[in-house]
Amino acid sequence: MTAPAFPIVQALERPAGCLFDLDGLLLDTEPLHGQAWEQTIQHFGAQLPVGFLLELRGRNRFDNARQVIERLGIQATVEELLALQQPLARAKVIHAKPMPGAEALVARIQGLGIPMALATSSGQEAVSLKTGPHPWLKAIEVRVFGDDPNVRLGKPAPDIFLEAARRLGLSASSCWAFEDSQAGAEAALGAGCVVFVLPAPGLSANDYPAGIIELESLHGVPL
Repeated sequence: MTAPAFPIVQALERPAGCLFDLDGLLLDTEPLHGQAWEQTIQHFGAQLPVGFLLELRGRNRFDNARQVIERLGIQATVEELLALQQPLARAKVIHAKPMPGAEALVARIQGLGIPMALATSSGQEAVSLKTGPHPWLKAIEVRVFGDDPNVRLGKPAPDIFLEAARRLGLSASSCWAFEDSQAGAEAALGAGCVVFVLPAPGLSANDYPAGIIELESLHGVPL
């Protein structure tokens, strides 16, 4: 869907809260995760299909491992696949840089006094590893992880955004959500959020569910 014109966006009420994805939205980790998946897939004798990494984007590691096994016919268990992929990914993501405009956006929202939460498919340990080199992310104190016991289903189910809003004491419909993945956008829309999407490289607003608002960059958030 083509993004609404900015006058329409500016007519939105200021959000009661802001819910952020992490990978590919605040931190530029997705290419690093992709490298780890490609190395893992090749180790098991398979080849990475064109566009396949976009299908994994935004989902938790267990769902991704199952999809890799099913789609590529790899003879391994989820545990065996992740035992190789996760250490590769951890060694790479500690070097991830902020996405352009991310640090300024978080600081701006904090300055406006709008509550924030992370709603990420990454597990708690992985988030700690990724965010450690980025003290500016401490401004987002409420964090809901992909391995949270209160999140029954991962993205594209809405559970993680509903839980993030609940922990802020808000309804999801009063929040703005920020995403980069197709699965994440679907999850946030399903929760009832106003959804801003920074499209993944190679994608446009037309590749996302109807109803999202496209951002050219995080510098363009109308707050």
